[in-house]
Amino acid sequence: MIKKYDFLVIGSGVAGMSYALKVADTGKGRVAIVCKTTLEEANTAKAQGGIASVTNLKVDDFEKHIEDTMIAGDHLSDRKAVEQVVRNAPSQIAELVKWGVNFDRKDDGEFDLHREGGHSEFRILHHADDTGAEIQRGLMEAVRRNPNIDILENHFAVEIITQHHLGVEVTRRTPDIECFGAYILNPETNKIDTYLSRVTLMATGGIGSIYATTTNPNIATGDGIAMVYRAKGTVQDMEFVQFHPTALFHPGETHPAYLITEAMRGYGGILRLPNGEEFMHKYDERLSLAPRDIVARAIDKEMKIHGLDHVCLDVTHKDPEETKHHFPNIYAKCLSIGIDITKQYIPVAPCAHYMCGGIKVDLNACSSIKRLYAVGECSCTGLHGGNRLASNSLIEAVVYADAAAKHSLQHIDEYSFNNKIPEWNDDGTMTNEEKVLIAQDVREVGQIMSTYVGIVRSNLRLKRAWTRLDLLYEETEDLFKRVKATKEICELRNMINVGYLVTRQAIERKESRGLHFNVDYPPVTKD
Repeated sequence: MIKKYDFLVIGSGVAGMSYALKVADTGKGRVAIVCKTTLEEANTAKAQGGIASVTNLKVDDFEKHIEDTMIAGDHLSDRKAVEQVVRNAPSQIAELVKWGVNFDRKDDGEFDLHREGGHSEFRILHHADDTGAEIQRGLMEAVRRNPNIDILENHFAVEIITQHHLGVEVTRRTPDIECFGAYILNPETNKIDTYLSRVTLMATGGIGSIYATTTNPNIATGDGIAMVYRAKGTVQDMEFVQFHPTALFHPGETHPAYLITEAMRGYGGILRLPNGEEFMHKYDERLSLAPRDIVARAIDKEMKIHGLDHVCLDVTHKDPEETKHHFPNIYAKCLSIGIDITKQYIPVAPCAHYMCGGIKVDLNACSSIKRLYAVGECSCTGLHGGNRLASNSLIEAVVYADAAAKHSLQHIDEYSFNNKIPEWNDDGTMTNEEKVLIAQDVREVGQIMSTYVGIVRSNLRLKRAWTRLDLLYEETEDLFKRVKATKEICELRNMINVGYLVTRQAIERKESRGLHFNVDYPPVTKD
């Protein structure tokens, strides 16, 4: 079956939905949002801490936010991208509010701002400790009200369509690769339909599920990055995987692990060993509010030194009622497993959280493939550099969604549907009965990545990961060619592709920088 949409949005987090809303009412055509599960399930909804923007001009300014971002990114960030996000943040916050998103305010009506690691000022807007869920709620309601947007839940994008599908040889040196839409698996028919589009936006989120433990939902399998890589698009900075320092340590909850927001350390939480001893003074003068890469490595080192499976976050010295007010969901979650955070330490450990790299885009969110935009965590804008500054991700998504909307609306009249695209051909394939193999391979990818390509790496570990992933790749590609495509095997393909990219680009970086720490390349000490 062939379907046509002027705007095809793959992904339903803040990036995809805000873009869809911006283009839907312009009279330029219909919009489809493709969700691999439901509209509610996205990385956005898991974001607790907040969204960064300069709003208190009495003490804060753009230059401070820009400098904080550059420092956190180990000066690998693209300054133009940083300036674009920081300077456009306030107007995009206003747009979120217009769409119905609520942020906490003080009695005088001003935003109630938090401070998080790496920020020099209080500039984090939030909604209690479930900011992402509130943004997702507000945008979902706006999207569902919009008559120009079709929501395709439980549909899975298998591949983007390029000249390759017309029989043209496409390589990484092909100068004019063009995206004509995507092949999408329909769960009701179990058939792969052809979706032709004039413009396609990739907003598929992160890659956390390639690790054994992650704060991301199970759907975070790097689909968009893998699809674009297979289509010969440019993918960059994949070695920079951010491990959140403080996920709740609760064996059995690994996908997702429950996040203990960085705002809790901004609030005054102190990292301690289980015996009560502080340790961050040994690693950074900013103590528990150092950037995430420093804190995660410090915790990892302390756990290894002392043979621990977790450290602790202490807020017992803070006012109990204030703690419950600021962090009601964390309080309730911990209480559900027998921990009263007003009286007891919170057991925490680092786990995979955010991908700083991804599909390389310019300031207009254009990828290296024409007519294909990428926004949100699956993209690499240059904002994050070697390490993302806390709460910069949600604001990056809405700022770049705005840039993508403006650019695509300016150019969409230049594009037409390519009616020569063939439908998906799965003749000669068999129904896949090898789900046990796929499930085992998914677990193996997580073990490989966590063991060899985690917080601390070495040349030997990376080589082992490369060798094992290569074997999985060969086996999976052979199986994919013989069976009918399912969501499960497509996700496995994507996870292996993304694991390979993280490993390869980690091997290529011959230094320890930002989130990439290789013991064979000790970091250069600064005077």
